[in-house]
Amino acid sequence: MAPLLSLADRILRIRVDPHSDEVIARGGDPEAHSILQRSGFVPVVRLHDHYHRLPTGLEKNEEIRLASRAVARLSAVGYRVDHDPSFAATASIPHDLTLGAQINNLARRIREAEDSDEVADVLTELTAAHDGILTAVGEVLTASADFHQDLGQPADPHYANRLRYLAGRLGAITFEVSGTRNDLADRHAAHPHRTPCPQEVASTEREASVVCPCPPAPAPVPRPPATVPTGRRR
Repeated sequence: MAPLLSLADRILRIRVDPHSDEVIARGGDPEAHSILQRSGFVPVVRLHDHYHRLPTGLEKNEEIRLASRAVARLSAVGYRVDHDPSFAATASIPHDLTLGAQINNLARRIREAEDSDEVADVLTELTAAHDGILTAVGEVLTASADFHQDLGQPADPHYANRLRYLAGRLGAITFEVSGTRNDLADRHAAHPHRTPCPQEVASTEREASVVCPCPPAPAPVPRPPATVPTGRRR
């Protein structure tokens, strides 16, 4: 179950910091932080502080463009954004389903799966040899390593080697998940706690007092009666 978020998590502030002259965004929940990153912001995590800022070295017009885009995207999904007047959104930007959200739907399918065949189908999307998700992630890491290799800074070859190392580690993960997927594909087993309840007594039962073995549905939680506020008398 996802943690409950307070109303404060739906409010953000995007303004130019008077001390550093950086465009800084504060507040929000993980979804808002994802939108900020997709709008060009960089997360900054310190011991007692956490915020997002725009990359260094940008022209003023580019800062305004990126900040305005973030305001538009956040507002489109219901966030309240306190921002500098120059960051006002000039147009509405639709919030499309991201690749990460599409992959997260695979987890939802597994949580709702009633048998091993359904889970095997989902894990196939991760482990397919030619175009599975894990293979694609490996290609992204390898391409990033190739980009860093000759970028020109002394540390770039180190970053390239590190990315290639991580891409290689995905091979072991793919091997393990593939084994799980293949095992589930062979089992054809219903999950004992997710099989739909027929709400019926087995036809082989002879006792008249027998009832459906499925656990009863939980009783609804009664809602407290609404109270009408009353004003104070002087």
